[in-house]
Amino acid sequence: MPTVLVERGFRFFFYSNEHLPKHIHVEGKGGEVKIDLESLNLMYNYNY
Repeated sequence: MPTVLVERGFRFFFYSNEHLPKHIHVEGKGGEVKIDLESLNLMYNYNY
């Protein structure tokens, strides 16, 4: 899973075999979210 950016304790990444719609995963602070890149809407929220 390639990391695009690490900023202020958050890691922005994607999986190489991802599905549509285009989105990015953001991990940090005890959880992970998935954000739609076109609308910037939250698609998924998971707390560890």
